[in-house]
Amino acid sequence: MLVDLADVTDQITLTPYQSIGIPIALVGAVFLALGAQFQHRGVSKVETSHGDGSRAGLSVRQLLHLLARPSWVIGTVLLGLAILLQLTSLVFAPLIVVQPLGVVALVITAIVNARVSSIRLDRHAIRAIAMCVTGVGIFVAIAAVYAVEQAITETQLLIVLGILAVITTGFGLAFAFARRLVGAMFYIVGAGVLFGFVATLAKVVINRIINGNFEWLTVVAIVALIASTALGSYFVQTAYSVGSPDLVIAGLTVIDPLVAVLIGVIVLGEAAFIPLAFMITAVIAGVVAIFGVIQLAKHHPQKHR
Repeated sequence: MLVDLADVTDQITLTPYQSIGIPIALVGAVFLALGAQFQHRGVSKVETSHGDGSRAGLSVRQLLHLLARPSWVIGTVLLGLAILLQLTSLVFAPLIVVQPLGVVALVITAIVNARVSSIRLDRHAIRAIAMCVTGVGIFVAIAAVYAVEQAITETQLLIVLGILAVITTGFGLAFAFARRLVGAMFYIVGAGVLFGFVATLAKVVINRIINGNFEWLTVVAIVALIASTALGSYFVQTAYSVGSPDLVIAGLTVIDPLVAVLIGVIVLGEAAFIPLAFMITAVIAGVVAIFGVIQLAKHHPQKHR
């Protein structure tokens, strides 16, 4: 009995090798927060000088002007590093362990903006930060102990690609026919969902390459990953032009991990060995973190500038 229990523990506990992904993801969150701030500054300047006020998405002309804005270029480099670190963390750890750590970017944003604006964080913002850190900390701790990685099957990959195709088509049609009517939240939700799939597809590709399953379906996943990254990035830039960075970052740090974690749990089976009691605790912790993010966006220092 004791031997069997030890075998199960060995199977479901995060290894020291896998735990390396956690600090890598945290550093990536720092670059994400800083990159978003720089990019928003560049997009705001381009929108002010070359925008037409239509709020119908950035034009090709505006996108080209972004390349001439040093702040936007710096932000893009930082975001590129953030993506590289995120992908690296996925090499080591399960998706549901490292993806929620992106919420740290919102906490860093709040602190940086408070310093830049010479405004002290009020008790509401501090309480929201504490909720974010506590909720994510508990969720990741449970996931780190019980999350497992398995070889991803063709069926699982086809399910992910099918869902992505339906969602992308929906966002594409909405953008094509109603882009003058939608607001910042449309682009934020769209970007969050797409980047959630980007993280998932990146994990799938890495997993299949490691397990020697590199074939045509993996190539399709890579193409879908690149396309989702491009469309999601465009939505983010447009969201910066019609909404505040607070709202953009808050939305991304909630929707992106939520989508990725749901796919990791439901489709990829990374939570298969989490006991029911701990599963319920993890869900409650996730809700607490999400509520903290919402409150932090509401009481963000920049909101009061």
